[in-house]
Amino acid sequence: MSVNPFDIRTALLARHAQHVVLIHFPIALFTAAVGFDYLAQLTKNRMLAAAAYFNLLVAAASTVPVVATGLIAWQWALEGQKLKGILLMHLVFGCVSSVLIWLVFWIHFRVRRHPEQAMPNLRLPVEAIAVLLVGLTGHLGGFLSGVNGPG
Repeated sequence: MSVNPFDIRTALLARHAQHVVLIHFPIALFTAAVGFDYLAQLTKNRMLAAAAYFNLLVAAASTVPVVATGLIAWQWALEGQKLKGILLMHLVFGCVSSVLIWLVFWIHFRVRRHPEQAMPNLRLPVEAIAVLLVGLTGHLGGFLSGVNGPG
């Protein structure tokens, strides 16, 4: 029996489909935001800084349904069994990535509310670490989904 790739029920009711679809938003938005922020720092361009801020805003907000659907997928697909191996690392790195995305957004939000403050330079290494961790989390997720190898 083959599955119709255009069947909306298959897309919406698969046990992990929503997580796999939604995860691309915070990854892309956060990575773009960090790129904009680095360029804004380099060029002192306020438009790039604004682009970074709004990408961070949407990236942070989009982590909420991503984490929720990841936890729901764990409960549905694995019936809440104890996690181990790659799946456990994916969960831990995903939660830490989400916290780091929110932290970076909070730093930008705080400075945006008080324009007399300079943007702290410490945010740049935090952003770099967060991008690496987001990438590693996605890489592990690719193994879990079967994209990067057996899943």
